[in-house]
This record gives sequence, structure tokens and C-alpha cells, in this order.
Amino acid sequence: MQSYPNHWEADVVLTDGGTAHLRPITPDDADLLRAFHERLSPETIYYRFFAPYPRLSDRDVRRFTTVDYDSRVALIATIADAMVAVVRYDKVAPDEAEVAFVVEDAHQGRGIASVLLEHIAAAALERGVRRFIADVLPENRRMINVFREAGYTAQQSFDEGVIRLTLDLQPTASAQEVMRAREQRAESRSIARLLFPTSVAVIGASRTAHTIGQTALRNLLAGDFQGPVYPVHPTAAAVAGVRAYPSVLDVPGPVDLAVVAVRADMVLDVVDECAQKGVHGLVVVSSGFAETGPEGLARQERLVATARAAGMRVIGPNCLGIANTDPAVSLNATLAPYVPPRGPIGFFSQSGALGRAILQRVAERGMGLSTFVSAGNRADVSGNDLIQYWQEDPATKVVLQYLESLGNPRKFTRLARRLAQHKPVVAVRSGGSSQGVPSGHAVGALSLPDYAVTSLFEQAGVVRVDDITQMFDAAQLFAYQPLPAGPRVAILGNSDSLGLLVKDSCVRSGLKPHEPVALGPNATAADFDAALTAALADDDVHAVVVVFIPALTPISDDVAEVMRAKAATAAKPIVTTYLGYQGLPAELRRIGDNGETAFGSIPSYPAPEDAVRALAHATRYALWRERPAGRHPELADIDGARARAIIDAALASSAEADGAGADQGTVWFTSEPVGREETAADQRTTHDLLACYGITAHPYIPVATAEEAVAAAEKLGYPVVVKANAPDLRLRAGGSGIRADLRSANDVRGAFTALDDRLGAEAQLVVQTMVVPGVPVVIRAGENPSFGSVVGFGLADATAELLDDRAFRLAPLTDSDAADLVHAVRAAPLLFGLPAGATSLAEQPDVDDLQRVLVRVSRLVDAFPEVAHVELDPVIVNSEGAHVLGAHVWLREPPDRRPDAGPRRLRGVVF
Repeated sequence: MQSYPNHWEADVVLTDGGTAHLRPITPDDADLLRAFHERLSPETIYYRFFAPYPRLSDRDVRRFTTVDYDSRVALIATIADAMVAVVRYDKVAPDEAEVAFVVEDAHQGRGIASVLLEHIAAAALERGVRRFIADVLPENRRMINVFREAGYTAQQSFDEGVIRLTLDLQPTASAQEVMRAREQRAESRSIARLLFPTSVAVIGASRTAHTIGQTALRNLLAGDFQGPVYPVHPTAAAVAGVRAYPSVLDVPGPVDLAVVAVRADMVLDVVDECAQKGVHGLVVVSSGFAETGPEGLARQERLVATARAAGMRVIGPNCLGIANTDPAVSLNATLAPYVPPRGPIGFFSQSGALGRAILQRVAERGMGLSTFVSAGNRADVSGNDLIQYWQEDPATKVVLQYLESLGNPRKFTRLARRLAQHKPVVAVRSGGSSQGVPSGHAVGALSLPDYAVTSLFEQAGVVRVDDITQMFDAAQLFAYQPLPAGPRVAILGNSDSLGLLVKDSCVRSGLKPHEPVALGPNATAADFDAALTAALADDDVHAVVVVFIPALTPISDDVAEVMRAKAATAAKPIVTTYLGYQGLPAELRRIGDNGETAFGSIPSYPAPEDAVRALAHATRYALWRERPAGRHPELADIDGARARAIIDAALASSAEADGAGADQGTVWFTSEPVGREETAADQRTTHDLLACYGITAHPYIPVATAEEAVAAAEKLGYPVVVKANAPDLRLRAGGSGIRADLRSANDVRGAFTALDDRLGAEAQLVVQTMVVPGVPVVIRAGENPSFGSVVGFGLADATAELLDDRAFRLAPLTDSDAADLVHAVRAAPLLFGLPAGATSLAEQPDVDDLQRVLVRVSRLVDAFPEVAHVELDPVIVNSEGAHVLGAHVWLREPPDRRPDAGPRRLRGVVF
């Protein structure tokens, strides 16, 4: 019998936005099961057992609750400590099992059966089950649809009045798409329930001025919330002129949202009462949780676990709150007295301290928000949840995120990439230099360097900026101007010097500026009109930068009126440095019928460099969005079964050798030395494993003497190289640790002697066949604890290492991802020009073959989490292809669960 599988437990979001807890059944659930069965309708019981079954006998209860977590498995769903659904499988063959569900009538239609099927299928695959068989009565249409719509490959037959469905549980793209779509709908709905409450209770509403309880209540009332607001105070009859209630349980009507502003030690009791009341969500503005230390962290985990078990989501604790400017709601459940007007920007901030300043800055710039969420300690609701909501929110056109930590970075990049295909996502991530995590955030620090995180954000189409000012600079362009179709920029204005500054900034930012059009210090509105008209009509212009500084004559609004009129119909973005203003000045603002700042308003920047930087962000994003998403090439020659056998044999051999693993030095993906839990595969295992994925690594022969080197050269065939192969001396072609183009025995003897004398026995000299010179590159791939499987690329030379000229992408790579990865390093032009010694274009490096190697390596590390690290160093790229001259693989036991893998679940709560 298997031990209780803790990793099968999960909190999940249902299709209506509520939550439930899934876990394996135990014998202690006997009473829960009896009560659950007694609540089922006769029809539901008949659908499950194909016969009347009003009561479960003691024998039935023992049989249903006693499982071995292998051949017999059952998972239950609980809400508020009550069982609401159960799914079970029983093996009928080594790789086949019968599966059956039952969901309590009151909870049918909430998506519980679908999410249970995902989790039981994952458990079954873990136990070697590959197929499910389900017998369903024809009239049980709801359950038939659950199986049919799961995305698994299915077969159907009909016999003796019963429909038999056979599901192939092997993961498919279709099943993955179904799970992702359900996840998106469920998480979006859970956020919508928080942002569109019909009633709000403020628990801890105080009669004392300037307390968080009174502040939260007054802001709700002053914001003109469209539903009832219920102050909760243990003794007061009224707070802020509104009738108060001793407890949320005493409130006469339903409560959708509770703003909790009581002491931290009282919060858990409040959550219990909210669960009894049927509250949908909590905004916990109280502090005193994980940010205070281990005791506070434990209190925070209990808060989240209790809320989720009762079907509630939690924002916070230690947060500023949430706001929704939709006039149908007018929700200001924040500690900020003023929320910007209605607009197209959705904003997520983890920092409560900065939240108030952020809201003020948005308003000062003349921009508007659709929704605002400050998550504080981010114990439950995170930026990923908001991305799911904003994906389908028609009121949100631009998404801004101020991030202090990333709980599930791989999921963030997946969701952001999908959202960025339609809406710009601008992010500031603090702590980039230290990679630290603020106190209160129960997530680990990222194990990739900051420039690697930026590289992965770029892959997802996220516009990453350095600070909040740059975020708003980009946001005001994205929100109110069209995207540029290309990098060519027209420059015009009444200052020659500022025009030249704009041109220089464009060049530094990768844009392609035209010569500035100098209108002179006395330019009139008619001059600006003519220049703007010409620039917008020029097909070789994709964006326009207008510089307008105070002239000698009195300032009028004529120039602003010209710019505003042109922007109203222009299909190209116009940005400006208008009198040094920042934001959307009233003179350049268009007002819609509803009184909101309208699209076509022109963003102004205090300095030309600021305007160009924002325009460069918009240009790169627009080009990313137009770029083909790419495809995952069909690789018919992959032998996954053989790769599995090689990996299992290597790990078994390592275990027999008492887990011996060499310390192989620093590895990119962890920034730590490879530990003894990781085993360095030998040359044969490495080469055989790579060959399973169509990657040929040139063999080498270790040698200890000059004569062994000559013998190795004779075996391999001239010309050869002699080089150091030690981890700290594995230098690149042309380095001091290699002697190349050796064409005779005497050459080999001399090279071996010279290297051996200088480097010593620790150099681990080897002999290898020489390839035609080309551009040396390095490919590293492996399992990152934060991002899952990641591929890194750079040139293989000391300068690239010193400057950290590396780029990263998430695996598996599409063909477009591989091409982007190669182009992303600053030294990429060396691969697209003639290499040293080349004399014709015929000797151009075969970059296409390099990209094919990248795709294959990414497929290997994505398929096998046991592959901790792969290092191909060097790979010589010449006109004949990409040649792997150095290959090293480290293996380890796979992690229990990869980031963002498996069935959908909320981030775990760990006590």
C-alpha cells in the first residue's frame, strides 16, 4: 500500500469563481461520506449506482474510504468541511482503470466533476494507468459531457443500455488547451466576484478618525458604491452615520465582499463568521501576518486555508485594497481617499505602501483606470489571477503590474504571453539587483539572474521597465495612441537642439529617425499643421515626435489644437515634449461622451529622451505582436522511449554507487554548484541521450601521455585537437587550453607536452577530431526551480562570459523562439557576418542548423525533468552546420511537481 500522497492535495477554483479543496480520501472520512450520500437526490444516486441506493452500509463505507492509493484511489472535494463530490478509480488491468464520479446536487454545474477528472487522471498516470473506462447511463447527459469535453482521446460504445467511454490519459495538446481554458474562465470569474460585489461589509469599522477601519468605510461611502455598505462594530449602533452590526452574521442581507480591518489575532474568527455568512471574498487590509515573522506566517497560512475551504478568495493581507471604476459599481474598497477616473488601464500592485502614491500619480497624469488591486502579502490572489481576468475584460486595454516577487513565474510568462497578444502588459519588478523577496511574501527568490528574467519576459511580450515613472510613460502611450507599425520616426519642432536630442535618443533606442524638421523658434500653428500633415502622410514614417517649447511670442493653444485634431484621425502614434508637461495635459486631451479621457489624447513628456524611450517600448512590443508565434517542428527521429531507458539506467547505476555525484562547478540555472544529488553522466551516456533527440556530439578520447594522444589521433583521424576538458579549464576554440589543426604525430606530441607542462594533470586532456573553424557558441538548458525547463544561449568566449551576454527562453522552443534566442544576444552579428578567416558568403555560418539544435535540446529538457542540466560547450557553427564538440549532462531524481505543470490548482498553502 502506498503512503498518503500529500502532493495530491490541492485548492482549486470552480467555474463560478468559488473554491474547493481536493484531497485523497481516508478511513477518517466515513462520517463525511455518509452525510454526503444522504444529501444526494434519488436521481443522482441512480446515475451513480444504476440502482436505488438510499443508504450506505458500514461495509460500503469501509470499502469506499479504505484505498491503497495505487490500484484503488479516491479523491474528494470539500467546501466548508463538507464533502461535496468524490471521484474514484479501480484498476482492472495494469494500465487500465474504471472511473466514476458523483457530485452533490447543490454543487452540480460548478465544474467540480471536470477538475476532479483532471486530478484523478494525473494521479492515475503517476501510478501507471494509461486509460480510464467509464460506464454511464444514456440519460446522464451532464456526466457524458464531462468526459467528452475533457480533451482526452475518447472512444464510445453502447451495450445493454449503458454507454461505455474509454479515455486515453496520455497528455495531448487538446487536453491541455481544455484545462487552460477552464482555468482562465474560473480564475477570471473568481476575480470578477471580488470586483463586482453587490454589497460590502467593513468588519472593524471604527468611530476613531484615521484608523484603517474608518478610512476603509469612508472611502467606500465617498466613492458612491452602488450597493449597501454594512459597518461591523461590536458595540456601536452606527459608524459614519451608517447603521452598524455587532457581527457580519447579524447583517440582514447577503454580503458579497468583506473588508477586514481588525487586529491580526482576530482575523481568523472573522473569517469563520464570513464563511458561515456565505461571503464570496475577503480584502484583508490588516497587517501583522507573514511580514512579522514565523508566527505571522503561520497565521497567514491558516487565514488562506480557512477562506479557500469555505469557497472564498483573499486579497492581502497587509494590502491597500481594491477599486473598480465601472459606474455600475463605483467600488473604492481601498485605504486611498481618491481613485482616478474611469479609463482603460488595469493596475496590479503588490506594494500597499506604494499603492496610494501610484493612484495619485495616475490621476496627476490625467489617465484613467478600469480596476486596481493591491495584493499586499499576496497570500492568495496574485497578479496571475488578475491577468486571467483582464484577458476578457473589455474595459481594460492596457495592463500594468508592479511586482515585488513572482510566486509562479512560469505561469506568469504563459499567461502574460497570451494576454500580450491582444493587450500591452507593462511590468516593473523591484529587487532585480538583489533578487530578494520582501518580508511577507511566502515565495522563494528567483534562481535566475535578473537579465535572464528580463529575457524570459521579452519572450512573453511583457514590456519590462526600470521604475514606476517609466511604467506610466509607456502606459500613457499604450492607452491613448495607436501602436507604431515600424521603427521609422519623424521628428519636428521649434527647437533645433531638442530635435537633435530626439534623433540621438532614437538611434540609441534602436529606432530609425528621419532628419529632424526644424520649424524655427517662431513657428506658428500653421507651420506645425503642415509638418504634421506631411509626416503622417509619409508611408516611410511609423511614428511622430513633436517638440514644442515656449516661443518668444505669447503661448496660445493653437499648436495644441492642431496636434489634437491630427491625433484624432491618425493611424500613427504622436508623442510630444509639450512645454515640459508630463502626462496628458488638458490642451492635448480628447474627452469622450462619458467625460473620460478618450483614445487619441497625446501623451507629453518632460524630456525628449523620455518620449523616445516610451516610443521604443511601444515599437518593440508592436513588432513582437506582429511576429509569427512559430510552431513546434515535427521531430520524427526523436526516440523518447530509448531516452527514458538511458536516463533510468543512469539513475539506477548512480543509486547503486551510493549516489556518487561529482561537484561540477557553477551552473547557470541554479547559480550554485551542482550538488551530490545530481549525477554527471559519462561521455557514452551523454552522447547516447543526445542522439535520442537527433543531436550528434563529436566524441573525444581522454589521454594521459603523449603516446596515448598519438594513438587517439590515429584512431580518430587527422586533423585533431588536443584540449583541456576539466570543468574549470574547458576553454573555447582559440583559447589557451586548446591546440588545434594538428596533422601529424609530432604535432600531437608537441601539443600534449606543452599543455601538460603548463596545465598539469588536472587539465584532463583529451583528443578530438577537428572541425572547420567557425563561430563558437554555448547552449545550456535544464530544470530551473522557478521557471521549469529553460534554455540559455550565448557565444563561447571569455568576453561574452564577462559581460553576461546571454539570452534565455522557456522550453520547449518554437522555431520562432529559437530564432529570437539567437538574435537576442548582443554578439549575434558575429553569427550573421563572415567569421574570422572566411573569404566568401559560402562560408557563412549555418544558423538554421544551430536553431534546430536549440529546438532539440529544449525538447529534451522539457520531456525529462530528470535532466537537471545540459551543457553543449563549445558548439562550432560553420558553413557545414552546428558541431557539438563538448557535451555534458547532469541527471537527478525528478521534482515532485514542475512549475505550472499538471492539473490546475491554486498556489499551495504550506504549514
